[in-house]
Amino acid sequence: MSASIEDVAKRAGVSIATVSRSLRGLPDVAASTRDRVVTAARELDYVASPFAARLASGRSSTLGVVVPFINRWFFAEVLGAVETVLSAAGYDLLLHNLGDSDGRERFFSMLPVRKRVDAVLVVSLALSDYEVEALSSLELPVGVLGVKHPGLFSVRIDDVAAARSAVRHLLSLGHRRIALIGGDTDDPMRFTPPHHRGTGYRDALTDAGIDVDPALEGLGYFTVAGGEAAMLQLLALDERPTAVFAESDEMAYGAMRTIRRAGLRVPYDIAVVGFDDHATAGLLDLSTVRQPVAEQGALLARGLLASLAHDTEPSDLVLDTELVVRGSTVPAASVYAQVGSGD
Repeated sequence: MSASIEDVAKRAGVSIATVSRSLRGLPDVAASTRDRVVTAARELDYVASPFAARLASGRSSTLGVVVPFINRWFFAEVLGAVETVLSAAGYDLLLHNLGDSDGRERFFSMLPVRKRVDAVLVVSLALSDYEVEALSSLELPVGVLGVKHPGLFSVRIDDVAAARSAVRHLLSLGHRRIALIGGDTDDPMRFTPPHHRGTGYRDALTDAGIDVDPALEGLGYFTVAGGEAAMLQLLALDERPTAVFAESDEMAYGAMRTIRRAGLRVPYDIAVVGFDDHATAGLLDLSTVRQPVAEQGALLARGLLASLAHDTEPSDLVLDTELVVRGSTVPAASVYAQVGSGD
């Protein structure tokens, strides 16, 4: 049976509070008393409870992370980066997966993170005024990834500009009938990318003097299966698109599968560009918008930890994206063509 703090206090002949202060290195303990406590703890092989030490310091050494969905690549990448930063700093991660609108309502009405975390990081949610007010009531540093809110720490990309660059790439290749496969902007979860990337798509068409055609916009729900289904509907149009911009690489994968199953060729019959630069995008030769997914999570986590140490003011950091051209839009840019170029 392991020794308790009471056992250490009894052997050293001091109070439990003195043992606690001595082992935490607080200055209001005489050196001789501290030495006696440390010796007793060593003889009894006593290990202080990290949880108890945290309570004594008034900090939980835990950061709460709120995500709309946990079973998608983007969120897994963000969580992995955040956990790495927290682990290196001696912090734990407390995850809250909202899952649906009911879960979201429960979280913001009950705030289960209260008194359990030192800061909160929210991923890719367009927060309502009520939700911002609820988070502010915690009186803790709050960071949001993917969107800007006054008074909160934020790290994001410019989704509108990034989507615009993808569509402009297709326009530069001569495409005029360009379809969009995206998320549901009416989703009660208010996941941010469908709103911003759809705006970038429409802006690029309008800037080029092309009327936006709602028939060319399909819902892919940020999944491969959704991308397949949306592309099937687009191919059923009297005049099919010659190019597709998908708001995520996973939807682009589904679109490419449907195109090929229909006996058509990418990019000769239909060009496809995605968004994210997923780990398998290069393998599938997909042109895409590269965004620093893990870096966003790591930077926001570091910013929140810094605010705990130095009480820094909230900041808004916008990271760069990059259009990566591969064979799904330009045959000559195919990674496989480049591999074979020396033969």
